[in-house]
Amino acid sequence: MPASDLAIVILAAGQGTRMRSAKPKVLHELAGVPLIGHVLATARELDAAHTLAVVRHDRDAVAAAIAEHEPSAVIVDQDELPGTGRAVEVALDALPESFDGCVVVLSADVPLLDAATVQALLDAHRLAGNALTLLSAIFDEPTGFGRILRHEDGGFAGIVEQKDATDEQRAITEINAGVYVFDARALKSVIKGIGTENAQHEKYLTDAAAAIKATGAPIEAVPVADHWLVHGINDRVQLSQAALELNARIVRGWQLAGVTVHDPASTWIDLKARLAEDVELLPGARIKGSTVIERGAIIGPDTTLVDCEVGEDAVVKRADATLAMIGPRASVGPFAYLRPNTRVDEDGKIGTFVETKNAHIGAGSKVPHLSYVGDIEIGVGANIGAGTIVANYDGVNKHRTEVGSHVRTGSHNVFVAPVRIGDGAYTGAGTVVRKDVPAGALAINVAPQRNMSGWVEANRPGTAAAAAAAAAGEPEGQ
Repeated sequence: MPASDLAIVILAAGQGTRMRSAKPKVLHELAGVPLIGHVLATARELDAAHTLAVVRHDRDAVAAAIAEHEPSAVIVDQDELPGTGRAVEVALDALPESFDGCVVVLSADVPLLDAATVQALLDAHRLAGNALTLLSAIFDEPTGFGRILRHEDGGFAGIVEQKDATDEQRAITEINAGVYVFDARALKSVIKGIGTENAQHEKYLTDAAAAIKATGAPIEAVPVADHWLVHGINDRVQLSQAALELNARIVRGWQLAGVTVHDPASTWIDLKARLAEDVELLPGARIKGSTVIERGAIIGPDTTLVDCEVGEDAVVKRADATLAMIGPRASVGPFAYLRPNTRVDEDGKIGTFVETKNAHIGAGSKVPHLSYVGDIEIGVGANIGAGTIVANYDGVNKHRTEVGSHVRTGSHNVFVAPVRIGDGAYTGAGTVVRKDVPAGALAINVAPQRNMSGWVEANRPGTAAAAAAAAAGEPEGQ
């Protein structure tokens, strides 16, 4: 059951101007999940009775993402009064008036913070009976962060924002991580009295700490050992730094779970991906979205899979695939492009420089070389000749092609859809298949070859070709 004495407030109202992007900052992604999605996942693990997200800039886009990742979250709109203090104030107003438990405040741009760390902060808060417990961290380069001020005995003295700090205070390396646990009654008693008399003319949440401290209520700042957990994202440099760190942790986790990763530095795995034991990832593998890879499959080098399913012992090398299903022991690549709704059954093959789309390749069937197959159903045990093109589009509509089982088609064929090639049929090289081919038939439509004797001598006199032909002695024409 959700903890009835716990409410979580997620601050997602900031403009994020330093990201320099048309996309809201909190919708930029890490490991396939938007920043706010990471924070919502942490909130979900804490199982609070109330989860509230405060929005303002790009309100509709951010609210839609919140609804997608955590439908139970309550959207709270911040008004024109700026500042984190005002954001928390409007969130408190959205809580039931009778709520008097713990209020956890998280930032939507701090994506690596895990639920275990927040839970430990909550436990410390409850155990000590604090009015406020907050996370801090030691940063070698603390510029831009609020600093934690301490008394000589190490006790919490206050928080000062970077722009309001003295030179001596700016030299402090312990920063405010922006993660708080408030006693709801203590917070409600001070939040409305916070002003905007500061360099930013904002209502700072950090001023709530000063106001609570002035009442004599206990406050504690708890340093977190792993500073990456409170790494905030303000620009694309910080985004890439966090992406590298998170990916390294994801890759290491899969290695410990039995996945072989040849080059962790060039391997990227999204959070939602699932890999079985004995999967092997070669350099340059990018496993994105909700891709699932079964035991013994080999992926890479230089392969991108997006929302794909890969069966046991399949091999996918130097390929790009999206929304594709690759069956057990199937082979894909090198240099193959699998577009959405491609399905390769067990022991099937999609080979070099082959593009597929909305295609089902049956068990044991092969499309080995230099082909485009789209909107097609291929039976079992068939072989599609090199250079085959499925002409599936008539300029207005797409049409489907059916190729039966154990069909053998020649090189350089064109299948003009809609058309069906029956089971066991053959087609000759260079054939343009415009009408159905019955089962067991051979389809050919190539004109007889004609050789014109003496053509080079007559039309290209004096060339190296003419000399070579003369030396070889031209055969009689046919």
